[in-house]
Amino acid sequence: MAIQEIVDIMQEMTGLHQQLLELASQKKEAIIHNQVDQLNGLVNKESKLVKRVSELEEKRVFEADRYLVGKGYRPNPAITVSDLTRIIVKAGEKQALIEAQAQLLEVLESLKAANKLNQELAKQSLAFIDYSLNLLVGAEDEAVYQNPQQQSAGYSKRSGFFDSRA
Repeated sequence: MAIQEIVDIMQEMTGLHQQLLELASQKKEAIIHNQVDQLNGLVNKESKLVKRVSELEEKRVFEADRYLVGKGYRPNPAITVSDLTRIIVKAGEKQALIEAQAQLLEVLESLKAANKLNQELAKQSLAFIDYSLNLLVGAEDEAVYQNPQQQSAGYSKRSGFFDSRA
């Protein structure tokens, strides 16, 4: 019966990852619309879900070890679901575990893509903010004298709208 418990845990993990995927979508909108307070709230929700996923992963490892011991194997905390499917002899249990694994992997791939997109959006947002600030106040290194012969060829920064040296 331990395999069914592992399948149930993996299905719960799939549900949590689907919630994380929904939060990732909401985070994308918050980043695009510069809603920092909403983004903070989403990150807090995300942290709670990630903590729960971690707890479930520990429980999955425990149940896998329990199954291994029940079948006469030594417990192995590094055993993967794929390894476990090779050990299972009952076709129904094996199929249920493979399906749970496939569902989880599908959601994980979608979540990975969404998080990568959010990371890129955040980087672009920060780069735009940095660029805007440099336009407004000018670069800090302009306040230091440089010998004109030692400056890099072909590139000179324009001062921003405000003269920060005044």
